[in-house]
Amino acid sequence: MAQSSRAHRIQSMTGYASGTRETPLGQLAVEWRSVNSRYLDLAFRVPDELRAAEPALRAAVTNVARRGKIECRISLRTRSLGADARLDEELVDRLLASAAQLRERDPGLAPAGIGDLLRFPGVFADTGTPETLVPQAVELGTGLLAEFTATREREGQRLVAVMLERLDAMTALVATLHERTPELRAAYEARLTERIEAAIAAAPGAAALPADETMARIRQEVAAYGLKIDVAEEIDRLSTHIDECRRILAGAGPIGKRLDFMVQELNREANTLGSKAAAVDLTRTAVDLKVLIEQIREQVQNVE
Repeated sequence: MAQSSRAHRIQSMTGYASGTRETPLGQLAVEWRSVNSRYLDLAFRVPDELRAAEPALRAAVTNVARRGKIECRISLRTRSLGADARLDEELVDRLLASAAQLRERDPGLAPAGIGDLLRFPGVFADTGTPETLVPQAVELGTGLLAEFTATREREGQRLVAVMLERLDAMTALVATLHERTPELRAAYEARLTERIEAAIAAAPGAAALPADETMARIRQEVAAYGLKIDVAEEIDRLSTHIDECRRILAGAGPIGKRLDFMVQELNREANTLGSKAAAVDLTRTAVDLKVLIEQIREQVQNVE
């Protein structure tokens, strides 16, 4: 039950755990490892004799992981025979009889050597067969999932800390934009007004134009262009998206896909901000925002 509740905490898709157990047949080893993946991708590297352990381990790992390329390796390092090892003579007789039948069918077959017989599973009665280790493989592998999950959670917390740091930096940039945008817009409109006045004054027939009509036309053009370069909406949406990212990171469970969507939205607003920027300061800030967003995106790729 405790393991089920732990599985809902934010995890990275990078994790590792391994363990061994001594058995009459030798040293049984189980290893879990995972890296990032768009979906849950399970792979088992298991000896044929222990293949029956796979369904139970597959079900166990899907209870603690939702995404990631997860690999489980099971191996058995056979040990040397003990002093009390006893030859299973009945099994040896059956093996020799089977070998004789095969040679009758195909005289060209090479005869089985003593080494072949001794390596056959179960020849020595005190060791049993690898198939008898399936329950132990399941128990060992399932027990390791707590450590495996803990490594993913620790890495997940580090990723969260990095992303929150980047979000704080973005908040500071957005706050600066919010404060300086009216000032920068007014300065740009003043420069634009001067340029339009100069252009009208230099145009043929400019003297014939009424002064009031000229100024009205200038104000109209400046106001129209001011609407085009206004970034207030982009700033507001950036703030909203940053707050939503923080809310997601303060939650639990698999959050990678939701964060990935929010990063796309942040990038969209930063691009729009850059395209509408009418001052060097705004352009630089837009670039700084995109750098921070990309750094967050790199971390999101490894969040479950």
